This record gives sequence, structure tokens and C-alpha cells, in this order.
Amino acid sequence: MSYFNVEKEINKLKKSLNESVDFSYRYFKKDGQIIGFVYLKSIIDSQLFSSAIYYPIQTYKGKITFDNLKNDLIKCIDIKDAKKEDMIKEILDGRVILLSNFSNEILSIDLLKFPTRSPSEPPTSPVIQGPREGFVEDLQTNVTLIRRRVKSQDLVMDVVRVGSLTQTKVCITYLKGIASKKIVKQIREKLSKIKIDGVLDSYNILFYLENRPGSLFKQIGNTEKPDIVVSKLLEGKVALIVDNSPIVLTIPFIFIEDLQNSNDYYTNHHYSSFVRIIRLLGLLIALIAPSFYLALQLYHYNILPLNFLITIADTTQGLPFTPFLEILFIFLLFQVLYEVSLRLPSYLGLATSVVGALILGDTGVKAGLISPPGVIIVALSKIALYTIPEQAPQITVLQLVFIVLGGSLGLIGIVSGMVYVANYLNNFDSFATPYLAPYSPRISQDLKDAILIDPRYNMKHRPQSFSPEKKERI
Repeated sequence: MSYFNVEKEINKLKKSLNESVDFSYRYFKKDGQIIGFVYLKSIIDSQLFSSAIYYPIQTYKGKITFDNLKNDLIKCIDIKDAKKEDMIKEILDGRVILLSNFSNEILSIDLLKFPTRSPSEPPTSPVIQGPREGFVEDLQTNVTLIRRRVKSQDLVMDVVRVGSLTQTKVCITYLKGIASKKIVKQIREKLSKIKIDGVLDSYNILFYLENRPGSLFKQIGNTEKPDIVVSKLLEGKVALIVDNSPIVLTIPFIFIEDLQNSNDYYTNHHYSSFVRIIRLLGLLIALIAPSFYLALQLYHYNILPLNFLITIADTTQGLPFTPFLEILFIFLLFQVLYEVSLRLPSYLGLATSVVGALILGDTGVKAGLISPPGVIIVALSKIALYTIPEQAPQITVLQLVFIVLGGSLGLIGIVSGMVYVANYLNNFDSFATPYLAPYSPRISQDLKDAILIDPRYNMKHRPQSFSPEKKERI
């Protein structure tokens, strides 16, 4: 039986990894026995390597055997046998490869250690009441946050790798016996078909999972909060945890989810219902307020009260722009200020957006370029938009479309646009789940947690919209 030439194998591995600056190896020689360790020092715990692996072997009195190494000398928990053809992959995963000249077996020892931040309140989901932990960029930490909340043997966490170069881990998470087997199978098939060289964030795979790629509307849920992910797992959904990303994807997704908020479940259900109605009204105001104002001003001014009509006429008289161009200009102005506030440092972003809106708006009115009603209407729509910040990208695009429709066709254009959008969404689905459920189709049981919310003790069944295997909550 031929054993490893340790030095030769290490040189092969070094060349295979292009003599990388963080490539490291160590030898241990004793009584003709040679043991070699190969690893990437940038992604392993060097201190643990010295204390749990190298020092125990170095100080051992007597002849070393492979069984001895595996069972007694190495003081690490995660040790496994490795194949020769998998050594590169194991090293890149943050494991230490052990070779010896007295055995043809290879040991792989997990010493992975990346710099990571501690779980904290996510910036995208401010918390009033409820847990304040958020996901981080480390897969293991995110898995732990879910395991901490779900102590069940039915919790399945399967890891697949996506990206030919990055080999990013994607953890498929669901509750066996609750999540639909059909949906789990669809997700696995879609992930296996992804052909991409690198995955840097969960959004890199999101577009490959959508049933209608390129659609304006959101088809997959996302969150940074473990409690939200767990609640969706309990409903029968599937979560995708992507390494290096704090954003967890949830499948399937329906429109009503963006009207819901984690704070709703930690406050009085009457107040939560009221807040959800406000969010829905905010969405409608954001969508049609500018276009409705424009349509009334251009085509349907006869239905306005006389006092209101006189006010508009007084404030718009002498403007250099047509009403359509005025609203469009104000809309683009607010959008530019928003984009600026996002990309500036936090200590400048808020000041710039607030001061910019006040100064430019006030100056524009005084200069006679824009009218006060136009500024108020567009500002109101922009404020209302962020009652549901998750829908902001889609609604912003639709705002522009409806402004064009209202400015060119009046109320007929607005109504036609709304009918088209409603019909489109009615025929829309996410992994065979109707997008407008539980209202279209109507699922009476799921209405307990729709716009109006029932007390928690009345929600004895899981949402049927997601076709869970187990219907009742236990």
C-alpha cells in the first residue's frame, strides 16, 4: 500500500491555489513520521489550530497512528474523512487538511472563522415591540437564530451551492410535514438550474427563482428579522438563507404580506387592523393622488367646488409649465432628492432631503415655477408611499405611469389603468399561490389575518393560500 508523499502533495495544493498569499502549511516530523497541515490562514482560527491540533500532536509521547490522530489527539468537534479530489474544496471551505506518510487517509477539520458582526436591530425593519435581533452576513449565525426559535426535529435545513466561482451556500429551510412538498421541489429545481459565476447576496438568486422574470411586481418575500422568518415557516412557507447576506428570502409571496408588519402581532388587534387600513389608504393615495389631481385640473374641473377651483386658478396662473409638465417636474424633483438622501452619508442624507425639499419647494413657488397645490399633492403621495416601504419601487414606477395616463386621458385613463393592474394581479401567482389571496380567490379562513386581523387565539388554522400539508396549528 502506497502512502502520501506529504511534501509533494503540499506543493501540488499550493500550485492548485495559485500560491495564494494566505496559503499556509505546517510540518510535524517525529521518528520518521511526517504529518502535514494545509489551510488558508485568512479564514481559519489560527489560535484554535495551535491549541487543539498542533500542540497536542507535538507533545504526544509515543508512536502516532491515524486512529490516534482522529480519535484522541485532535481536540476539535467537526472532523471527517476527505477524498483526495475534494481537498481543494475542503480548504476553500475553511477546513484544515491533514496528510501523513503513514496512511493513505485524509482528515478534514473544521476551523472556519470569518469576521462577522453581532445580531442587532435591522435598519430596514425598525421595531416598536417584539424581538430586536436581525440576521447578519454569516450563514451559521443565521441558522442559529432560527434554531433558537424552532426546537423541532421537523425543521429541515439543506445546503446547496450556487455560483461556479463563489460556491455560495444557500440553505433551504422549511418545516417537514407543513410546507408543501411541491413548492420545495420547485425551489430545488430552480436553484439547480441557476448558471452564474458568483452570488454575492440573496438578490442575486432572487430573479432566477421568479415565475415571471422581469415583472414589475414583487414575487418573493424578503426580511432581515428571524421572528418573521419563523412565523412564515410555521405558515408553511420555505425560507432561503444565503451566506454573506442578511436578507432571507421567503417563498411563496402574496401582496397582502406587505400590508402586514411584525409589530401588528405584538399590539392590540383592533389597533393593528386600523393601521393596516391606513397602509392600504396610503398605498392608494401614493398611487393615484398626483394623476387624479392632474386629471381634475385638465379635464374635469367642472366637478370641483367653486372655491377650490378659484384657489387652483389663482395659484397656477402665470406658470411657465403646463399642469402635466409641472406635476412631472415636481415628481422628478422629489425622486432626485430621495435618491440623493440614500447615497449620502447618514449624517448628511436626512438634512439634505428635508432642507432640499423645503428650500427648493418654497423657492420654486415664490419664483412662480410651480404651484403650492402641486407641491402639496406630490409631497402627500411621496409620504403616503412609505407607509408600505416594501412596495416603494413598484409604486414609484406606477405613479409615473398614472401621471401620464391622467395627463393624457383624464379619469378614463386612470380608471383604465387601475382595471388593467387589477386584472394583471388577479392572474398573477407566486409558486402556484394566487397573488391577491385571500381576496381573489376568496379564502374565508385566511381573512382572519388579512387587512383586518383577528386575535391570535382565533387563528387556529394555517393560511390555506400557501397549501400547507398540515392545516391546523397545534
